Amino acid sequence: MHSHSIEQWTHDHAFLGEKHDENERRTWFVVVLTLVMMVGEIVAGSLFGSMALLADGWHMGTHAAALGIAAFAYRFARRHLGNAHFTFGTGKFGDLAAFASAVILGLIAVEIAYESVLRLINPVPIVYGEAIAVAALGLCVNLASAWLLRDSHDHHHHGHDHGHSHAHDDHGDHDHHGHHHHHDNNLRAAYVHVMADAATSVLAIAALAVAMYSGWVWADPAVGLIGSVVIASWAFGLIKTSGAVLLDVRADEKLERVIRARIEVSDDRVTDLHLWQVGPGHCAVLLSVVSDKPKQPAVYKRRLAGLKGLSHVTVEVETCPH
Repeated sequence: MHSHSIEQWTHDHAFLGEKHDENERRTWFVVVLTLVMMVGEIVAGSLFGSMALLADGWHMGTHAAALGIAAFAYRFARRHLGNAHFTFGTGKFGDLAAFASAVILGLIAVEIAYESVLRLINPVPIVYGEAIAVAALGLCVNLASAWLLRDSHDHHHHGHDHGHSHAHDDHGDHDHHGHHHHHDNNLRAAYVHVMADAATSVLAIAALAVAMYSGWVWADPAVGLIGSVVIASWAFGLIKTSGAVLLDVRADEKLERVIRARIEVSDDRVTDLHLWQVGPGHCAVLLSVVSDKPKQPAVYKRRLAGLKGLSHVTVEVETCPH
């Protein structure tokens, strides 16, 4: 077989989300915006002797670092798209970054809870007007960042092996049969970070206003504890979804049922099926088929044509000895 004819049977492993480049640009913009805000608050806090500004500035630095992880993940996945060392491409690199960001978010929640407990035990004097102004400024930046990272959904859908006759296929199918629409976890991680900061700012403004007019100095740290619980729950959810992708948890039970229904025609039976996510909007499937009258693997692949999000198909066929 000539090399030029082999090429038509080969395929790449480019399993990035539909809006990968757009999401990367948005994330970098938010990183820059957060860094500018951070530097501005630290400089202003140093010049005017404001501890509130200084504290919030360094806090923004933590979020900038987490957002930077998301931005670099997009960049890395794009630059190493054709690197053969990554067996199924770089589509899951964003989920790795999302997992790391979620851990950072969890640590931020622990830090807020710790500081809140300390302030409940040993209240510190608060310059209310200044603190509210800083929280309001932070809220504006967070809302602008959240708007930039808003609603950019990708579709995606999650392997093992044994047997002999194999076939691989790449196709960007178009079927509306059951499968879930999932988010780009990397973008979601960045969005959750800015929303967590926005929620903290809203709670802080409310608590400071209550403390200022009622004299209840415990209101601020008490609300801080509530905020830490909310942020921790968001972090846990993000760890759960990104971790599931990294561990190749079953991507979509509904899509799996559709695959079985399409393959199991006449005497054909699926004996082994693995479906896992290889990138936002992309799934790989590996299945074993046993039959009294086995067909070529290409026949079974054609039965799966049109399933949206099924980007890498491997079929092995065995003859039933009885």
